[in-house]
Amino acid sequence: MDRQRVQEVLDQIRPALQADGGDVELVDVTEDGVVKVELVGACKGCPMSQLTLANGVERVLKEQIPEVTRVEPV
Repeated sequence: MDRQRVQEVLDQIRPALQADGGDVELVDVTEDGVVKVELVGACKGCPMSQLTLANGVERVLKEQIPEVTRVEPV
């Protein structure tokens, strides 16, 4: 899976996270389609961060890059 493509999709999501004082950083992309990210800023300690990952980041990545199997926080 192309790491640059994953980064481009994260760049599309980033403004929504930044509007709430947070951000997401790409850590790794594995051969089996797992995207590892780190939530930073306000997202890091937010109780809603798992929901943000599942319903926001993971959903958008899977829509735009079908090879993505899941998104994991680091």
